[in-house]
Amino acid sequence: MKIVVVVFPGTNCEYDTKYAYEMLDQDVELIWHKESKLPENTDLVVLPGGFSYGDALRSGSIAKFSPIMKDVIEYAHSGGKVLGICNGFQILLEANLLPGAMKHNQHVHFVSKHHHLKVHNKENDFLQALNIGDIVNIPLAHGEGNYYIDESGLKALYENNQVLLTYCDAQGNRLNPNGSIDAIAGICNKERNIFGLMPHPERAMESMLGSDDGVKMLQGLIS
Repeated sequence: MKIVVVVFPGTNCEYDTKYAYEMLDQDVELIWHKESKLPENTDLVVLPGGFSYGDALRSGSIAKFSPIMKDVIEYAHSGGKVLGICNGFQILLEANLLPGAMKHNQHVHFVSKHHHLKVHNKENDFLQALNIGDIVNIPLAHGEGNYYIDESGLKALYENNQVLLTYCDAQGNRLNPNGSIDAIAGICNKERNIFGLMPHPERAMESMLGSDDGVKMLQGLIS
């Protein structure tokens, strides 16, 4: 597969993401945000983590206006697969490719640690290698990861099986590190081709670094 990783000013996880997908024997290309077109043979677009534009105004709020985003949005609307990780998730929300918004963490502090997640839905490519109820251990690193959506939007997420991952402890009990509504850590769109999550699966590729649970997550979109 041809995987394109978009790089914005302030992105800092592009090489982690590239390394992770190359570990899975994929062809990965980094694309600067000022490019106007994705490669014609693109199979998956990844918006990686970091602090695009220094998180000025709001996380992802300026990056959505970068030239490449016009083509990313068109690609997504045409059914192309898009994955947003951390700041990438924030950009997808700002670009209205996914519903909801991000706020500052409930306790204001930046969160940087491994944290467990529970799989709530696998009716999608992203989590097809996992099972409902599975618990994975994935690193977090964010200051604005407090996911919010209004009551009607939350109801729609559940009705359409768009809630993919929630924060929990090692036993699967809810443990919310940032105040996200219903402890939501990851969602998808109704069509199940656009995915966003705050945790970093690309940082959980080798057990020697604390966890290799990210492997099954990233494998889903390339199988």
